[in-house]
Amino acid sequence: MLHLQDITVVKKNKEIATVTELAVKAGKVTALIGPNGAGKSSLLKVMALLENPTTGTIHFNGSLVFSGNVNILDRRKVSVVFQQPLMLDTTVYKNVAIGLKFRKTPKQVIKETVFYWLKQFGIDHLAEARAKNLSGGEAQRLAIARAMATRPEILFLDEPFSALDLPTRRKLLNDFQRILKETGTTTVFISHDYHEVRYLCEDVIIMFEGKMVDHITVEELQFKRFTNDVNQFLDEWMTPLIDVVQKEKAMT
Repeated sequence: MLHLQDITVVKKNKEIATVTELAVKAGKVTALIGPNGAGKSSLLKVMALLENPTTGTIHFNGSLVFSGNVNILDRRKVSVVFQQPLMLDTTVYKNVAIGLKFRKTPKQVIKETVFYWLKQFGIDHLAEARAKNLSGGEAQRLAIARAMATRPEILFLDEPFSALDLPTRRKLLNDFQRILKETGTTTVFISHDYHEVRYLCEDVIIMFEGKMVDHITVEELQFKRFTNDVNQFLDEWMTPLIDVVQKEKAMT
């Protein structure tokens, strides 16, 4: 569905993301993982056609969409949700409707679509509330509902759950998993949480020091080995924090 070839991203004369080849298959939910500064966000923005890579090509559904610039019509085939939701200073309803209006969707279809997705995420009762007055969990539900309302061919998310408290995160994860199963939406999201990845994803893209290390299944994370530095990151990432604390206490 999405194919990247010989991608590099250079900023301030520094190469911050390199991908020799990457293919994302339709219907898959894929995590993008790696330590801070590994190039995850830069790669996600390139995949989502928000930023142009310095070199390389991008194919979408078999068609070349980047070899030097990106068409606005291709950008409209994807949706992006960031860690801190970007909200218009207006109602919840109008925030979800904005993407549909840009696409010149008929008013009745907009109304039906907006309320459908607000209901899917359990915030239809907030349709006339001001978006800026929402709680963190409500705002993130709104952000994902808005992204889904345009029926994206691929949904990209950058740490969408990390700023939420545990009960709120758990409930949103449950709803999000259900919706992804129902819609079959191809999804790529950045996460620092191993449990999120195991719960939602089939595949994992590993980034380390600006380079894509591998694209494997979640199950392969348990036994596949890489360089010592990458192995150390993965071992620590997959170890529950409570186990680390207990181990440190036992050593003191």
